[in-house]
Amino acid sequence: MVKGQLSVEMMVIMVVILGLVVIVANTMIKSANKASEKVEQKTESILNTSESGTVSGAQGDYCSTGEDCRSGSCNTYTGKCE
Repeated sequence: MVKGQLSVEMMVIMVVILGLVVIVANTMIKSANKASEKVEQKTESILNTSESGTVSGAQGDYCSTGEDCRSGSCNTYTGKCE
């Protein structure tokens, strides 16, 4: 074998390793896309919980007016949604 020449076995090993890298990278990209879609869906569902695009507070959450609460009722003395 001449110096600098690759053997057939070495070429096969390189092709197998390259193939594995491509498969792993493709799997990671698909997984990231699925996660991104789920995050986007969750964000949309949260933003659609009220007409104004903001999230209204549940019972016991901090509020300053009734508009801050899902129930529409804010106890201004305690500053919590009823």
